[in-house]
Amino acid sequence: MQIIRGLNNLRPEDSGCVATIGKFDGVHRGHKMVIDQLRNCGNQLGLPVTVITFEPQPPEFFSGATAPARLTNFRDKLNALRAAGVDRVCCLRFNRLLAATPADDFVHRYLVQGLGIKHLVVGDDFRYGRGRTGDFDSLVAAGKHYVFNVERMASCIIKGRRVSSSWLRQLLEVGDFVQVCKVLGRPYKMTGRVRHGRELGRSIGFPTANIALGQRRLILAGVYCVRVHGMAPTALPAISNIGYRPTIDNSKQQLLEVHIMDYSGNLYGRNLEVEIVHKVRNEQKFASIDALVSQIRKDVLVARRYFSRNKSRPVCPS
Repeated sequence: MQIIRGLNNLRPEDSGCVATIGKFDGVHRGHKMVIDQLRNCGNQLGLPVTVITFEPQPPEFFSGATAPARLTNFRDKLNALRAAGVDRVCCLRFNRLLAATPADDFVHRYLVQGLGIKHLVVGDDFRYGRGRTGDFDSLVAAGKHYVFNVERMASCIIKGRRVSSSWLRQLLEVGDFVQVCKVLGRPYKMTGRVRHGRELGRSIGFPTANIALGQRRLILAGVYCVRVHGMAPTALPAISNIGYRPTIDNSKQQLLEVHIMDYSGNLYGRNLEVEIVHKVRNEQKFASIDALVSQIRKDVLVARRYFSRNKSRPVCPS
């Protein structure tokens, strides 16, 4: 999958595509239906499937720290888009200049001159341009003028409910990972490279693999039962903490700490794929390291009981 960071990195041979625009936060089954729509069209026209997205996401630019937490970080979003069959991701930096671009100019500069779009799929409620003045009807009119097709986004319905990032956010907040799996069409995973830390976990008897999760706040926070993929023929049971380590150093950046039970190998520098399967508790600040260690022992027992009852992961629909 090709990743294009800004129009300045487009090459002349990159012009011409079928595309959709959006945050694609979570990359759920609704997003997958859109990508499938585009892939069918792309196959007919002989053009690549392109997702146009933004960093930061528009709500993060306008609302800052009060913006909704992300469902996935940028790295995991790209992994999910690649797995869904996307050929190109064009990531536009959402800044004051882009936010102030009139709707007509956005279409002409980014869609027509930049990407050479031939077919565009968006939802009925899609808005774009300065003050969100552009809508589906104005895109249709622009398509007639610049000669590209505009198609409505198909809806994905599960048990009578439309799949959306808002619904997925609600499910993650309450820790319903079986339903999360159905809405995503795959397990909920986080990936990243293990980095060196303070090695406090090793000194207290619970060595952890530490993975930085990026600058953007993610929806998950707390202690979870997880499965670690890629270390053995089958996934390894583990327990993780996602958060800011308030008892240790009150980090400004979220960290994924994974303790793989009954494993003692060196993980530094390795890329881990961590599947989140069950929430144990919220992250909390303890009065002392000893109190934290005592709670970790209890958490590990909870995790062992969970995995003894759940030998296989929830089955996701294809």
